[in-house]
Parts: sequence; structure tokens; C-alpha cells
Amino acid sequence: MYRNLLRVFLSSGTSLTKRSVTTVSVSREIVPVDLSYNTYDNISSPTFGSPVLILHGLFGSKFNWNSLSKAFHLKTKPTRKIYSIDARNHGESPHTDAHSYEHMVADMIELHKKLNTEKVSLIGHSMGGRTAMLLALKYPHLIDRVVIVDISPTTGLGSSNTNIPLFLQSMKLIQIPASHSIHEARKIADQQLAKIIEIKSLRDFLITNLVKSEEDGSFRWRINLDTLERDYEPGVAKFPDVGGARFEGPTLFIAGGRSDYIDKSDYPVIKKLFPNSEVKVIEGAGHWVHSEKSTEFANLVLSFLNES
Repeated sequence: MYRNLLRVFLSSGTSLTKRSVTTVSVSREIVPVDLSYNTYDNISSPTFGSPVLILHGLFGSKFNWNSLSKAFHLKTKPTRKIYSIDARNHGESPHTDAHSYEHMVADMIELHKKLNTEKVSLIGHSMGGRTAMLLALKYPHLIDRVVIVDISPTTGLGSSNTNIPLFLQSMKLIQIPASHSIHEARKIADQQLAKIIEIKSLRDFLITNLVKSEEDGSFRWRINLDTLERDYEPGVAKFPDVGGARFEGPTLFIAGGRSDYIDKSDYPVIKKLFPNSEVKVIEGAGHWVHSEKSTEFANLVLSFLNES
């Protein structure tokens, strides 16, 4: 069925003008990249707690966390600097031909050196949550405390992830002429994606990654579709084997009540790897807990961060 849908999708006519993006050609060895990030530190404070680094999920960007980043900076006690980060192959960070949790952790270590700070706290959603977990497990001396949003360290993923390769293929097939405005282009993209993806909110989220070049008016995706499609199964869908590693620091898992990304059967694994952890469930929220129930989410995170 999906193949037939893709054939229909491909036959829709016009072409998406291609534009070169910052691409780092690397081998499969771990070569870190210089990540793009936004900093929230407007409040003048004589003392700061450990800075908080926010890691978005697959298809996301640092801009998705703008409102929450401002709130966290305003309401943490002591005040904390907040860094909202674009993962490699996303947003304004470099595109590479490799994507895995090991690569993303190497990127974060490089960023940690750049920020020149002793310890950081982490908030990670979905793919970003698994990056945060692996970072804490491999480099516990660098991490103060961790918030993991609707993802677990088990091998699987929630049921809504089963079609992600199809989503990536579909986005690659979107065809838009450069003569259109960004508003028109996103409307066309929505119409084409609707042939494959029924959920409007999901289409809207994916389309936030469609941008128009100021240089030549062409359209491009801010995410590296080719690399993510190729590396999704081995690099994103599966959490790496961490052996006997443990993170003893305070850890909060926040699950959406309507989501199956954290199942009760995952709790023993969570406790084994993160013995000083607890799981909180926000009822009525799906996988995007932080946007669907932002007030409840922010209250949980601030209470946890302000414990220290």
C-alpha cells in the first residue's frame, strides 16, 4: 500500500529546487561537529546553577524549545543558563553522512568543552533523550542531573515510530517550484504529505523544517533526509548497549499518559541504569509532552531542577 501511495505522491508534478547546505563528509568513525545552539541568559545573577542543555527529538530543532527555555531561565533557583541545541543533521547544525547516538554524544562532548563549564544538567526529548542518557552513562562526571522526556533506554520505540522511514521518503519526494512564497510552499507540502500522513499536527511539525533560501529563493529541508533515512534503524531506533554503565545522579523520566514510548515493563531497565530515578506520567499527553501539556511539564521540570 505504501509503495502505491509513494507512486501517487511522486507523480504530483513540480520540482523542489535543491540548494546546497553545510554538509560535512565524514567516514563512519566518530568525528564531532560544531553544534548550533541558542543561549538564554538575560537575567543578571551573582550565582548560576549548572547550565541546562536541551536536546530536541527527531525532526525537531532548538526553536521548538524557545518558550520553555525562557521559562526555565526565568524560574530556576538559582538562575541557570539554558542552551537549546540543534542536533547534527537538524536545524542549523552541520549535515553529515553519519547519524547515531555515539556521534551525537561526541558532538555534545565537543560542545561541553566549548562552553567551558564543569557540569551541566540535561533535558532530552525522544532522540534527544536517548542522547542525554548515553551522555550521562558514558560521562557521569560531567552531568549534574537529567530529565528524559517520553523515551526509555530499551531497544524499541513507540508504535507511532513505525512509519518514520516512510515519512522521510515522503518528504524527499515533495516538489515545489522556487516561485512560490514560503506560505504557499508549506501549503503545497501539506497537501502532498496528506496523501501519506493523515495526522495534521504531525504534518505541521514536519513542515516546520521546510525553509526558503534568501539567496536564490529555492526551498530546502533543514534536516538531512538522506542520512536520517539510511541511519534511522541502526542509529536512532535502537539504543546502544552500555554494558554495566550506570548514572547515579538524580534523573527524572517524564512520560505522556497517551504514549507508549515508556512502558511499565521498561521500569526495571530504567532503575538498573539510573538507580536514582523516578518516572512521572502526565495524563492526557502524547509523545510531545512538552508542547501538549506545557504547563504541567514545566512545573515538573522546574521542581526537579530546583531541588539541588
